[in-house]
Amino acid sequence: MSKNLGFSVYVSQFDKQRQKLEKLKGQNYPVFTSLHMNEEMSSDYVTKVEAMCQWLTENDFNILADVSPVTIRKFGEESLLTLAKRLNLDNVRLDYGFDLDTIELGEALGVTFNASTVDSSRPKYPNALYMHNFYPRPETALDSEQLMQMNEAIRSTEGRLAAFITGDSELRGPLYEGLPTLENHRNQSPYGQYVDLVKNYGIEKVFVGDLLLSQKEIDRINAYIEDGIIRLPVQFSEEDDYLYNQPFTVRVDSPSKLIRVQESREYAQPGRKVMPTHTDERWKGTVTMDNEKYLRYSGEVQITKADYSADKRVNVIGKIDKYYHLLLDNLHNGDSFMFIKEE
Repeated sequence: MSKNLGFSVYVSQFDKQRQKLEKLKGQNYPVFTSLHMNEEMSSDYVTKVEAMCQWLTENDFNILADVSPVTIRKFGEESLLTLAKRLNLDNVRLDYGFDLDTIELGEALGVTFNASTVDSSRPKYPNALYMHNFYPRPETALDSEQLMQMNEAIRSTEGRLAAFITGDSELRGPLYEGLPTLENHRNQSPYGQYVDLVKNYGIEKVFVGDLLLSQKEIDRINAYIEDGIIRLPVQFSEEDDYLYNQPFTVRVDSPSKLIRVQESREYAQPGRKVMPTHTDERWKGTVTMDNEKYLRYSGEVQITKADYSADKRVNVIGKIDKYYHLLLDNLHNGDSFMFIKEE
């Protein structure tokens, strides 16, 4: 599984999901599916799973399946290896019920463990993936400290890390409140969640837990994977639209609650006077430009990471919505970023 971004597929919803996946086929995206969810098991369950896995394989998706001994019996197979071969599974997440001392996995079959059940006494699989759970019910997902501690234990086993972010264009029922690993991600953009997991927690594989992710969010995630630049969606007036799509740097001496844009005065339009206007209160996520009353600082752009009072020397030129504030929390001194137009 070469890509860092993956998707979850559900047998009962696959006809709907396949339309979205059509745009992603042939690119070796990993997909995660659970093969022992009671609510998925209709009378034609086995046939539907076979058809789903065949389509995914034919279109170059890499299949990671959550399995249990019940799954093997449901499909009438002799072993995990024969099940994996039948369904073209690339990787299996071993749920409760398997004896890790005796199980046969085969060289070609990758193995994933449930990250919440790490046990230092179990056999070590150095290249194994340890996947955190997702949490449909609000208030039950992991907090930051928990995730950090669990990741430390996993790294001691030489394992790799995987976790979930929510979708945005269609959430999964019955609660429809997102399927994140971290609770503070639940109402944030999937793009922001992705950046946070990779940058702050060292997660190597990120899967969308919900049914669908918009192409806009996919494109932003893939752009970040490509160049490591955090893109901040914002609306500027026509006068300030020259700030869009320019690579900027957070000044290395910026205070913790304020992003000073290193190159902003270099980009200021020659001869333009920055007159005082919209000198409003500056809530977290406010993009500002110092006006001529700030003398030699005129033209400097800043982004607030906390709330500040109004200042007659500082113009408010844009606001980054709370939906994207995780991106701000992951912008540190010396980091690269750019402003992009939020439709």
